[in-house]
Amino acid sequence: MRILLLSDIHSNLEALDACLAAAPAHDTVVNLGDVVGYGANPNEVVDRSRSQGPHVVRGNHDKAVAGLSDVADFNPIAALAALWAREKLTAANMEWLRRLPQGPLHIEEAGDVYFVHGAPMDEDAYIVSLRDAIEPLVASTVAITFFGHTHIQGGFLWEPEGSDVLRPEFSSRVKAEKWEVPLLNTGRYLINPGSVGQPRDGDWRASFALYDVDASTIEFHRVPYDVQTAQEKILAANLPVRLATRLSVGR
Repeated sequence: MRILLLSDIHSNLEALDACLAAAPAHDTVVNLGDVVGYGANPNEVVDRSRSQGPHVVRGNHDKAVAGLSDVADFNPIAALAALWAREKLTAANMEWLRRLPQGPLHIEEAGDVYFVHGAPMDEDAYIVSLRDAIEPLVASTVAITFFGHTHIQGGFLWEPEGSDVLRPEFSSRVKAEKWEVPLLNTGRYLINPGSVGQPRDGDWRASFALYDVDASTIEFHRVPYDVQTAQEKILAANLPVRLATRLSVGR
């Protein structure tokens, strides 16, 4: 079984389409949340996400746009974008957003794996550093937990002998690339496929990953996309300029 992992699309249609066009053959798609927020195409991105199947967990922006959490918890730019998306979504897409489940999600065919948005025990928690990762890794009852939320591609490994940080090594920032990691059967992993629509690891290219259950490998992917069009749409919608400019620098 091969699982395409998408996360933090954030209404960026151009980035999502580029990822789907570049994705290797796969059997199913798992979406780790934050389908909406920030970008200018919430309905189009929700439509595509709905068409990819049922394996979606909710993110904090999904909750805020759906009215399930208070935008007062967001910074002003994120709050403004969430309120804008709330006004733009169709009734059907809003209802789909409201019904998204909280992680962890388990798919029987995927084996000893969980899928979450933030952290296994807290859907809104950020796992950015190895220090953040140790407690959930030690407490985990599964071999692999896929998570999003941070917009940083990579992950963390815990073994009885020690821990390690996984960061993909790419040769450029201008073309489509992949970086494959064979998984050890002696450790536990937290793996982040990166953000499709708003990377924050210094690489502007859209991110996704592919998990091959049978081969026990992860492929981290980066793909260029039409940033200029995504930026122009944000500006035309009168969303904050910062949401457009940050796309070209990956921060």
